[in-house]
Amino acid sequence: MPSLPAITIIGAGPAGALLATLLARAGHPVDVFERRPDPELGPGEGGRSINLALAERGLHALRQAGVAEAVLAKAVMMRGRIVHVPGQPSQLLRYGPDDREVLWSIGRHQLSLELSRAARLAGASFHFGHSLEDVDFERSQLQLRTGEGHRMTRPFARLVGADGAGSAVRAAMQARHPLGERFEPLDHAYKELEIPAGRDPAAPFAIEAHGLHIWPRQSYMTIALPNHDGSFTVTLFLPQHGPAPNFDSVAAPSAARALFGEEFPDLLALMPEFDTDFAAHPVGRLGTLYLQQWHLGAQAVLIGDAAHAIVPFHGQGMNCSLEDALELAETLLDPTEEPGTLFARFQQRRKPQTDAIAAMALENYIEMRDSVTDPEFLARRQLAAELARVAPQHFMPRYRMVTFTRLPYAYAMQRGRQQDQWLGELLRRYADPGGADLAAAAAATRLQLAPLQPPS
Repeated sequence: MPSLPAITIIGAGPAGALLATLLARAGHPVDVFERRPDPELGPGEGGRSINLALAERGLHALRQAGVAEAVLAKAVMMRGRIVHVPGQPSQLLRYGPDDREVLWSIGRHQLSLELSRAARLAGASFHFGHSLEDVDFERSQLQLRTGEGHRMTRPFARLVGADGAGSAVRAAMQARHPLGERFEPLDHAYKELEIPAGRDPAAPFAIEAHGLHIWPRQSYMTIALPNHDGSFTVTLFLPQHGPAPNFDSVAAPSAARALFGEEFPDLLALMPEFDTDFAAHPVGRLGTLYLQQWHLGAQAVLIGDAAHAIVPFHGQGMNCSLEDALELAETLLDPTEEPGTLFARFQQRRKPQTDAIAAMALENYIEMRDSVTDPEFLARRQLAAELARVAPQHFMPRYRMVTFTRLPYAYAMQRGRQQDQWLGELLRRYADPGGADLAAAAAATRLQLAPLQPPS
């Protein structure tokens, strides 16, 4: 049999490592270059990692690589959003009807560690501490620099940029041919903090472990996600500028402490290293990256955040990137695909989906920071849950379509908008659509809405 073409991947994060696993296992020679140190050697960078929330799309991709079980052993189940509003008891808003529809919180470093182990076992070669400086596309050569400052040149056949939102591969491709790049910054940024694990090994979590905690305050919010060791990664989302509070007005730890003392006193009491963490961790930028083109012919292609970075408010950035890696692997391994158009076909299939989740992630930010306390939103949410229970073939909340199925993102967005309009109509049409009039509302739904596509 002819030898399979070599694949060079820049970036050993979740998407790059998963792709390396799938391709190496199928027989492709795979080299992975990563500027960071080997995750086996330490805990990784701190202060910039919003915890990852594994959902069905990501879990499906991990199952194909045989690593889902190992990853879940280091993750914490989250049943839903636990909303903290001043003067009210905290409230659990479940993601699904029961524990079959949950998210799994895991740190980026731990996920990358498990995936890089799997890739190396599959035969992929990893080169940590190697930064990409440039790409000579005419000669098909990479210009790299090691952590010690040594420059080196490496040839490549097919190049995959999985090196994140600040992608060096994308910059090199852009210099070669315009990709139609556009970045839309969000007016909010973030700062990472931490609730440490408790000293009692039998009860290490300071607050309820099995939920994504949200302290919504309309124009800003704080969230906390659990870690396997009993700690929580806490993230403050604030406007960068404009009316206070914003990151300009709370630049100093003392000002941030005053804000938390007023708005999040229960949270502040759980963070003994608040001042140190606030001073040490940078303000992270948020925004959405759009590209018109993800590839240069059959030479190079981008996946994950390198092609379509999105804001983190749907918990789908990493899940979408893992889905990218799985689909690119399936495309590369498909013997019916023409080699010269592999990357173009991949983009053609994936870009409408990534454009859709980018839009839905922006919409979900408004929901998380503001709508979760709005009575009309809660009424719609309750009615949606009831319709999903009594008319499951015709109604599924958009969040569940995105998070707990592998229905295409674009379908979930279109169907979600249709269903949202219908919820408004039901709330106008019936006095009690979620109670006494539920049977009539369900019957009307079956007539109004076509059956759902079969969930993947």
